[in-house]
Amino acid sequence: QVQLVESGGGLVQAGGSLRLSCAASGRTFSSYVVGWFRQAPGKEREFVAGISWGGGNTYHADSVKGRFTISRDNAKNTVYLQMSSLKPEDTAVYYCAAKYGLVIITTADYRYWGQGTQVTVSS
Repeated sequence: QVQLVESGGGLVQAGGSLRLSCAASGRTFSSYVVGWFRQAPGKEREFVAGISWGGGNTYHADSVKGRFTISRDNAKNTVYLQMSSLKPEDTAVYYCAAKYGLVIITTADYRYWGQGTQVTVSS
């Protein structure tokens, strides 16, 4: 069992930055692929970024490429999402998710999910 807790969300102006954290407890977190997803009101949950268990492989959705960066610190059992040049369309609840294995996937087929953290970008 893995428990995930997101933090770092908030209200920011367009062009600003935020860093989200996903803290894990439970099983050995370093054995898990972690993804960040987001869901805006009235829209489906969408993949944002993913990172392999060792941090050597990352994948970012085209909509955030060059603006967001996923990273992890397994010693701290934490995965981060650094968000820069934020746009109003980035407004959503952001979730981290984890699955055991080696391959980053962009679908929502992750076993463990956090409760989400709200990010609001004002224009």
